[in-house]
Amino acid sequence: MDKLIHDDKGNTTISNDGATIMKLLDIVHPSAKTLVAIANSQDSEVGDGTTTVVLISGKFLKEAKPFIEDGVHPRNLIRSYRTTSYLAINKIKELAVSIEGRSFEEKKDLMQKCAATTLSSTLIGGEKEFFASMVVDAEMAIGEDDWLNLIVLCRSRYLCAGRVTEEDLQRVAAATGGTVQTSVNNIIDEVLGCYELFEEKQVGNERFNIFSGCPTSGQTATIVLRGGADQFIEEAERSLHYAIMIVRTALRTSTVVAGGGAIDMEISRYLRQHVRTIARKSQLFINSYAKALEIIPRQLCDKAGFDATDVLNKLRQKHPLPSGEGACYGVDINTGGITYTFANFVWEPAVVKISAINATTEAACLVRSVDETVKNPKSESAQGEAAASAMGRGRGGGPALLEGHAPPVNFNV
Repeated sequence: MDKLIHDDKGNTTISNDGATIMKLLDIVHPSAKTLVAIANSQDSEVGDGTTTVVLISGKFLKEAKPFIEDGVHPRNLIRSYRTTSYLAINKIKELAVSIEGRSFEEKKDLMQKCAATTLSSTLIGGEKEFFASMVVDAEMAIGEDDWLNLIVLCRSRYLCAGRVTEEDLQRVAAATGGTVQTSVNNIIDEVLGCYELFEEKQVGNERFNIFSGCPTSGQTATIVLRGGADQFIEEAERSLHYAIMIVRTALRTSTVVAGGGAIDMEISRYLRQHVRTIARKSQLFINSYAKALEIIPRQLCDKAGFDATDVLNKLRQKHPLPSGEGACYGVDINTGGITYTFANFVWEPAVVKISAINATTEAACLVRSVDETVKNPKSESAQGEAAASAMGRGRGGGPALLEGHAPPVNFNV
C-alpha cells in the first residue's frame, strides 16, 4: 500500500518506500529520529530494506517494553539482543545460496526475475518485466566504477551549457574521459574528453544533448523516465533505484536468501529452538526477539489483504520439517497461502538482511540504553517567551481585535 504525504508547502508525495516516508515526516521525538537514521543508513549502505528496518526496530522495542515495566535491567536486554543478533546473522550466512559459477545468460535471467519481484509492489508493477529487463541490461553493461543514473547525459565538441549541476559535470567527465575544470584558461589536451557523435534530440517537450561513442561508455548507463504526473515519475524513479540496488548487490555479493518472509520465519524458528538449551531468564528475551521477526511475513499478509494468522500458522508448521526444505517457504501474496520462494524467484541478497538485522538490533539497544531524558530549562523558558510574544500583537499583549468582531473562542475537543 502507498502513502500520500502532504507537507506545509503544498508538495505531495506518493510512495511506499520506508526511507522516503521517514524523511518527509516531521519527527520531533528523539527516539523516533533514531528510526529515521537507521532507515537512511540502510538506504545508503545496500539500497533496500528501509521499511524492514523500521518495522523490526519498532517491534523489538514493543516486545522489550513489558520486561522494562517488570523491572528487568536494560543492560540484560541489550546483552541478550546483541547475542541473538550474532546467532541470527550466522544463520543467515548458513542459509545463503551462492549464484557464482552460473553462465552469463543464467545469471541475467535470475537478475531479471529478481528485479521483477522487487518492482511487483510498486506503481510500475504492471510493467515490471519491461523495467526489470532495462535495469539488468544497464547494470550488467557497466563495470565496477559505474555511473548508472535515471537521467540523460550530454556532451559536444564545444558545447556551452549553463546551470549544469556538479553531478552532471562529473557524469559527463566519466563518460568522455575528461576532467572537470574551474576555468577555461590554459586548458591542456590531458584534461579534454572525446566522443564520436553528438546529437540533440527532442523527447516530448524537452530537448536532450546526448553523447555516443564515448571511450568509457562501458562505465555509464542512462535511463530516461517520462510520464504524466510528477508524483508518478518520482515514485517510478525510486522504484527503479531499489531494483538497481538489488541487482547490483546480488551481482557483487553473489549470495541470496529466500524472500517473502521465509528467512525471517526460519530465523525465528531457529532462535525458538535455541532458547530450549538456555536455562537462564535470557531465554525470555531471545524468545521476544524471535517473535519480533515475524512482523515481516505478518505485514506482507496484511498489506496483501490476507489473514495473517492463518498464513503464519502454515509457515510455523512448514519450517520445522526434518528435511529442511521448509526453510524456503514464505508468503504467497497472489494466492494468500505459502510458496517455495526460491522456485518463484522471490529472494533477496543476503547482505540486505544481514544489514537489517545489525541496524535494527543496534537501534533497539540504543533506545533501551537511555534511562532518562534531560532538557535545558533555559531553552524551555525561551521557547515559551517566544510563543507568548508571537501570540500577542496588541497593547495589552493579547490579540488585536477589529471593531465589530467577536473575540476568538478556544474549543477543547
